[in-house]
Formats: sequence, C-alpha cells, structure tokens
Amino acid sequence: MAEETDGEGHRPSPDALLEAARREGRGRLKLFLGAAPGVGKTYEMLETGRARLAAGTDVVIGVVETHGRAETEALVAPFETIARRQIPYRGQMLDEMDLDAILARRPELVLVDELAHTNAPGSRHPKRYMDVEELLAAGIDVYSTLNIQHVESLNDVVAQITRVRIRETVPDSVLDAADDIEVVDLSPADLIQRLHEGKIYLPRTAKRAIDHFFSPGNLTALRELALRRTAQRVDQQLLSHMQSHAIAGPWAAGERVLVCVSEDPRAQALVRYAKRLADRLRAPFVALHIETARTRMLDETAQERIADALRLAEHLGGEAVTLPGGGRRIADDVLGYARRQNVNHIVIGKSERSRFFEILHGSVVHDLVRRAGTISVHVIAGEAIDAAAPHQAPPPPHAATRPGPYVAAAAIGTAALGIGKLIEPLVGAGSVDLVFLLGVVVVASYGGLWPALFATAVSLLAYNFFFLPPTWTFTIADPTNVAALVVFTIVTFLVANLAARARAEAVVARSRAAATEALYSFSRKLAAVGTIDDVLWATAYQIASMLDMRVVLLLSEDGEFAVRAGYPPEDQLDEADIAAAKWAFANNQPAGRGADTLPGARRFFMPLSTGRGPIGAVGIDSDERSGPLLTPDQRRLLDALAGQAALAIERVFLAADVERARRDAEADRLRQALLSSISHDLRTPLAAILGAVGTLRGYGADLDPATRDELLATTEAEAERLNRFINNLLDMTRLEAGAIRPATIPTDPDEIVGSLAERVAAVVSRHRFVVDVAPNLPMVAVDPVLIEQALFNLVDNAAKYAPAGTTITLAARREGDTVAIAVLDEGPGLGAEELERVFDKFYRVEKGDSVRAGTGLGLSISRGFVEAMGGSLTAARRPDRPGLAFTIRLPAHAGERG
Repeated sequence: MAEETDGEGHRPSPDALLEAARREGRGRLKLFLGAAPGVGKTYEMLETGRARLAAGTDVVIGVVETHGRAETEALVAPFETIARRQIPYRGQMLDEMDLDAILARRPELVLVDELAHTNAPGSRHPKRYMDVEELLAAGIDVYSTLNIQHVESLNDVVAQITRVRIRETVPDSVLDAADDIEVVDLSPADLIQRLHEGKIYLPRTAKRAIDHFFSPGNLTALRELALRRTAQRVDQQLLSHMQSHAIAGPWAAGERVLVCVSEDPRAQALVRYAKRLADRLRAPFVALHIETARTRMLDETAQERIADALRLAEHLGGEAVTLPGGGRRIADDVLGYARRQNVNHIVIGKSERSRFFEILHGSVVHDLVRRAGTISVHVIAGEAIDAAAPHQAPPPPHAATRPGPYVAAAAIGTAALGIGKLIEPLVGAGSVDLVFLLGVVVVASYGGLWPALFATAVSLLAYNFFFLPPTWTFTIADPTNVAALVVFTIVTFLVANLAARARAEAVVARSRAAATEALYSFSRKLAAVGTIDDVLWATAYQIASMLDMRVVLLLSEDGEFAVRAGYPPEDQLDEADIAAAKWAFANNQPAGRGADTLPGARRFFMPLSTGRGPIGAVGIDSDERSGPLLTPDQRRLLDALAGQAALAIERVFLAADVERARRDAEADRLRQALLSSISHDLRTPLAAILGAVGTLRGYGADLDPATRDELLATTEAEAERLNRFINNLLDMTRLEAGAIRPATIPTDPDEIVGSLAERVAAVVSRHRFVVDVAPNLPMVAVDPVLIEQALFNLVDNAAKYAPAGTTITLAARREGDTVAIAVLDEGPGLGAEELERVFDKFYRVEKGDSVRAGTGLGLSISRGFVEAMGGSLTAARRPDRPGLAFTIRLPAHAGERG
C-alpha cells in the first residue's frame, strides 16, 4: 500500500504514528486543571459530565468530593454513583474508589475527582492516578480534576512561591498523556471573595488560608503556572498532530526559534542572538547543525567551534541537535527539520563566502530566503569570535593541498591519453573524450573534488592538444570542435562534482556504519556479561580502542568514590583529577580538561548516568597536551558508549538488588515460617506436657492407675513429638551446612522396612498399615539411621494428611538397577503444581481453612538424606485411587544376593 503523503512529498512522522497506534483502544483522559483549590474544577467536571449524560453517554461517578457544598451536591444527583470500598486502617474505616466495581460495570465515562489523592494502605495502587491509568487501559474514558501545585516538576517552584510543600504529586507524564486539558480559571480577587463567603473552607480555616496560601501574589503566580503548563501541553499536541498528519507547517499558533550552527567563527554570537530573540518571543529555541561530508574534512579548530556553539545553546537553556545531511542542499535539511518541528523563525549568519565558492557549493542563506515560505529568516552579521587558543596545534593538511591525489590524477590522465591514442583509429577522435571522462570519474571517486577538477583541466588540455585538429597545438580550427570542447568541459565538471560528492557521502556512510557496528558489538558484549568487573573492563577497553585514549572508570561503592577499572590499568589519580571526577558525579555534568568546570585537570570526566541519576564517571586523556581532547564526532561517540555502559552497570546493580531482595524475602519467609512452627509445635506439646505433669503433681494421689498411665503416656508422646521437632531442626541445619556424611553399608531392604514398622506403630495407630516387600531384593548401600529417618518422615506425613481408617502402604520393589521404596497413602492428594513444592522448607499444604500440625521440614529433610546417599525422592499422584506415592530410589549394591 502506498504511504500517505501531504501532496508535497512529506510523510507522517513514524514516532507520531506509533504514539497514535499506542493510544488505540485506550480511554480518553480529560483533565480539569486549576491554579488553586476552590476555582470550580469539580463543578465544571460535573457540568460537562451532565452534558455528556444528556447526550446519551453512559456516565458514572467513581469518586466526587462535594465538601458539603449544596450546589455541587445538586449536580451529583442525576449520576449513577459507584459505591466506595471500605478499607480498615488503624481502627477506622476509610472510603476509597472501588476500582474493581467500575471495571466490572464498564461505563463509557467515569468521573474521578482529585487525581493526586493518595489511596489508603491496602489498596491495589498507592495513588489514584494509577487507578485512572488502569481505567484508561481498559478503554474507559475518564474526567478528572487536578491543581497545578500537584504536578511533580513544579513542586519546588510552588514551594518557593507559597512557602508550602505539597506532598501529594502526580508525574508530569500524566499531564502529558492527557488527551484534553481544560483550565478552570478564576481571578485571585474572585477566589478570595469565595473564600470569605465560606464556599471553600470553614471561616477559621479560611482566615488561616488567606494569611498564608491564598494571597493575591501567590494566586497570580499559580495562575500563570497553570496557563503556561497547559500552553506547553497544547503546543506539544499541535506538533504531534502536524507530524502524524504530514502537515508541513509551520502553523503560527506558537513561536519557535531555530539557529543554524556551522564552523563559522560567528556561531556563538548567532546562538546568543537566537536566545535573545526567543526570550523576546517567550519561545523555545533550537541550535541545529547539519553534518555533511564536508564537515568531516574540517580541521579540529573548526570542529571545536561547532561543538562550542552547541554546548553554549544547551547552557543557555536551548536544545542542541545534530542531523546527518540528506544528500541534498543544506537548506533543504534545515527547512525540513523546521517544518517538522513547527519552527517559524530561523536565525542564520550572513554569508561571507566568495562568489566562486557560492557558485561551486551554493549559498545556504540564499536558498533559505528563497524557499522558506511562511518561515521568517533572520540573516545576522554577528561578531566573529576566534575560539582557537594561541597554542592550538596546526590543523592537518586539507585534501586540496595534499600532492598525492594530484600526482594520481596526472597519472590517470596520462593513462587515458594512451588509451585514447590506441582506440582513435577504431572509434575516431570524437569518441575519445569518453575515455577522459572515465578518468575524471575515477579521480573524483578516489581523490575528491579538487583532484577531479585538476584531472578535468589536464583532460581538457590533452584532448585539445592531441585529438582536436589542428593536432599538436592548442588552436581549434573548427567552430564545431569549440562547441564540443565547451560541452566536454561542462559535462566533465558536473560529473566530477557529482562523483566527488558521492565519494564524500560514501566515506561518511562507511564511517557511520563502522561506528554503528562497533556500538552494536559493544551492546552485545555488554548483554553477555553478568558481573560488574566484566562490564567495567569491557567498557574501558571499548572506549580506549575506539577513541585511542586512556580510560579510567570510577564508581561509588560503600560511600567511597574510587577507580574500579582502567585501560591501560591505572589505580591512582592526582588530586585535580579526583576533584573533577567527584564534581562530574555529584552534579551530573562534564568536568575536567576541556570542560567549563575544573579545566586544569589532566583528564576529561563525563558522568555515567541513567534515568535514576549518575552511577559513576568515566575519565579519558591522551598524550596530546594541546588543543581539544575530543572532536564533536568523538564526543557523540563517547556519549553513546557511556550511555550503554551506564545502562549495563545499572542492570548488574539491579540484578544484584533483585537477588538480594529475593534472598531477604526468602529469609524473611523462612523466619516467619520457623516462628510459626515454633509457636505451634513447641507450645502445643509443651502445653500438653505441662498440663499432664501439673495434674499428676496436684491430683496424683486421687487418680486411679489407668488415668495416671494415660497422663504419663501423653507426656511421653508429646515429649517424643517435641524431640522429633528439635531433631528436624538440627538435621536441616546439618544439611544446609553440608555436615551430613552418610556412613553407608550394604543393607537388606527387609531390615530397613522391618525396623521402620516397629518405630511408626504409634504414628499410624489410626490407620491400616500394610507392608509389601518383594522377595529377594538386592542390597542397597545406605546409612541405616538416615534412611530410616527419611522413611519415618514420609510415613509421618502420610498419617497427618490421610483420613483415619485409610490404608498406608510401605512397599519395596526392584526397578532395573535400583530399589524403589514407596510410601502410599489414600489422602486427598495434591495438584500438579504442588508435587515439587512439598519438598520446600517450611512448606505446608493448606486444606480447607486449616494447616496440619508440623514444621514443614520433614519432606525436605528426607530428600536431603536420600540425595546424600546417592538416591532420589519424588512425589506423584497415585494412578489407581486418590492419594500420593512418595518413592525413594536407591542404586542396587554390587554384591546383590541371588
């Protein structure tokens, strides 16, 4: 399908189209924004909602705070109101919006008051704006209210104006994501009058509010903040609309200033003029540099001028943008960017190029003036500022002054002459010029424009002297040949110019492709490493190899900011470097050599920053002690490398934080489970023992023998139960410490099962216990004590969960080279997802509203014992009936019996 355009070749912005696609299926958010409480935001929201309700829209109230105002309560009456949810908190019930009820009701539009509200503890989201985001994601439209002092980025400004710090804020992204914003405005005098009339606060509260917050100056400042912030959002919406609909613009709905930055010494003066113009227009400004093939051939002084001008723009509060040239005239790239960004003022320096240069390369100023359309172009003379330092190193020789390409051009011209002489008898003198044209193209492809022009001159003279009659002279007798020579000259000149431009663009493309490939390789390398040392080493090596400089990386760890890696390795920095590194880290700005702060340092330091702030700093230096340390291209490359490294470092830190949090959560869960087990499994048998002993001590003489025996049996059973609990804890401690060393000996499975049957008699007294051991089983190499304890835990577990009267089976069979000993019960069984979890420490299966007695350690200990002896323990559902089968598999001993 053809891509939609606006008829002039303009295409919609991909970013704008992606944003529009992202919003599809989401609800629309309309914010009623006010400068202060009491301006009538809720009233206006209800009025607008009533209009939608009258138009047939399904509108409900999620939450509206009337504050007892009669006129507001009257507006609420026609709406269906979703009942609020009651949340207990510190002995009282708090009312909150019932998010789930609204989602289940699914109205077309819901009214939600006070967007910045903090929800009660126990709510699904801590803030109400998060509830609104979930409603929008579900496709439900939302009307909401917000005061400007609750916007996060303005919090400090509001505190400075009003001397009141607002604690409840919403991120700026919420305001930026709003589809519609309606400013509910009221003059300070009218708002204060409403306050006096008691329509906002009670009289005593109103008096205090007038004295502190609701002063005319505060209200005027807040009013301006609300209008300005809304204007910014509306301007962004207009820009998005133009980009998504491929509207070339500009639309003069707002002012935007763009200043063109080049290597001209007046570049900084132009940036300052653009800043003054933007201030007069109360508009943002952008400094734009178009990077072409010619930019790459500039000397370091010229490139540093460009970088200084762009840094100055950022320092003055503007935006610095560098774009690659599109292969057309620079003016086309500038105007294309200006129309995409809705710029209506372009500032550019007056051209001081020679007329010959403008004929050869064109004039950006003239092209802008002719093709700007409705955009105003400010051509400024400016004041030249020579940024080169006195000790500046001499620039490298320009391509136009190097002799090699000219020697090659002469050689190629000579070769073309020889080929022309060879083919002249075959094709005639009129076609030999194509050979010279081919030679000019070859020179332009490999040597550039100036050698190609030299080759053009050589070819012109050679063609005239050797091929145009009269030959062996520079005289042209035939007027037709004069015309042919002129056409040849023009064609050769144009072809040389085009070939040289294509070569320059190819060189730039190859350079960018190499840098992109290196960055891609670096990102893959970072993705593959998992430790902080590996990340730092890879980063230091990559930066050093790509920039050909020495590199150090510093991180803050345990309150100490120190070198963590370097290439070549270096651990010590002098005091000036340390001060620059600490300043760069603390202020999240470059420092050191070549920067505005601490330029006396030997190294240049750049902070390693992510969205969460700086996490370290990277320092670079080289043996060259004069001139700028980095070219603009190298600075952008360093920015990209530092950005990737910072994200990789943060990823490692986050992974460590997640692992630490997981361990802490696991430790906390185990601690809670242990405390729960101790509180139940220690207190319960102790209570029974103490009760029995107390009864015997107090009433022993009056008790009959049967009662005394029963109390003593209870004491003994509970003491054994307590002993098992303590042994389980000790066994688990030994397992985790690796202190279990099985003393394995060849043992008959019959002996294991027989010894266990006697020990579990009391445990399975309420069940039918069946022993089923196959004859002639081979010996197994086990520790008899450990295997008996493991099987006892399995039988004890079956007795806890299987109903009384059911059968518990202890079976032993041979399975290939192993002996399988299984404990089968007829209990309720487990789900597939729980068959492995039952072996976790302190895990106890909940059945109904209760949890069986026990620590949740028995099965975990059994598996540990069995695995220590080289076997395995698994759980599975019985295939023939409800219940579980726990199976221990042990390798058969080599000396098996027959």
